[in-house]
Amino acid sequence: MNSSKAINQVAVIGAGIAGLACARELQSHGLSVDVFEKSRGPSGRMSTRRTQEWSADHGAQYFTARDPRFIEEVQSWIQAGTAAVWKPKLKIYEAKTWRESHSQDIRYVGTPFMNSPGKHLAESLSIQYERTISELVRRDGKWHLQCSEANEITTPYDFVVLAIPAPQASALLRDLDSGAAHITDSAQMKACWTMMANFPHQFNVDFDAAFINEEIISWICQNGSKPMRQGSTWTIHGSPDWSQDHVELSKEDAQDQMLQCLTALDFNCEDAEISMHRWRYASGGLEHGVEFLLLPNIDIGLCGDWLNGGRVEGAWLSGFNLALALKQIQN
Repeated sequence: MNSSKAINQVAVIGAGIAGLACARELQSHGLSVDVFEKSRGPSGRMSTRRTQEWSADHGAQYFTARDPRFIEEVQSWIQAGTAAVWKPKLKIYEAKTWRESHSQDIRYVGTPFMNSPGKHLAESLSIQYERTISELVRRDGKWHLQCSEANEITTPYDFVVLAIPAPQASALLRDLDSGAAHITDSAQMKACWTMMANFPHQFNVDFDAAFINEEIISWICQNGSKPMRQGSTWTIHGSPDWSQDHVELSKEDAQDQMLQCLTALDFNCEDAEISMHRWRYASGGLEHGVEFLLLPNIDIGLCGDWLNGGRVEGAWLSGFNLALALKQIQN
């Protein structure tokens, strides 16, 4: 792509925070943007599982804000009522001992659900849900998208943004750009087994959430401690290493191992109501972050937390800055 080529029509694949941030910024500069998401809704791993009886944030548990631009964005979410500060009583479990956490981080959560900021960002965007993009085809100087559910997307695109986990991006890039595919292949992403549980006999815990070190599980949180939540459902995350090593376990076997760990931590798991979820690509990424990838020679860009140090803030900045860079090379 050269600097004189106009980009008018952009496809963003992935409606997580990175894809939404990128799409919003591109749209604000007057570009026509279509977002394609394989799931039923936006927000990616900023997600909430809901049933008639309970709800639980089962992906990202909270987020922080350090960059001034993201701080400003989070303040806009708070003003819109889609985020709030969370002040949990935190503990740390390590070497078989519980201790208080003295972290001074300001933690935020989506309100009333973790996916609320993503839904807020998605409001002004053209998004097609349950659309899995399986192939990118170059024809007549444009990108044509092949979709698993609907065959070919009829609109041709000047530019494509891949706002998806590294392994999924690698599958689309493999025959298009070997250098970019090598970068995506080098990203070390790890799974996360997540348990959502109601413990009917557990009443004596003196914390809202805890970091668990050197055990099968790495985090436990009482969902009702967050703003605008109710109930006594807990979210428990398996550790990245254990989850990755056991990514192909059945849900029943993963649940059994996590319950054994919880029991060893003095949680009464008798008669617990449990739902399990496996995040295949939950954490990790490049050893040395690059923020985003812009490939002007093939009219493709990549963004996501895996490119930018993880975390919700890293995802948002990755998408936002890719959009700015794309506009710069046109000017």
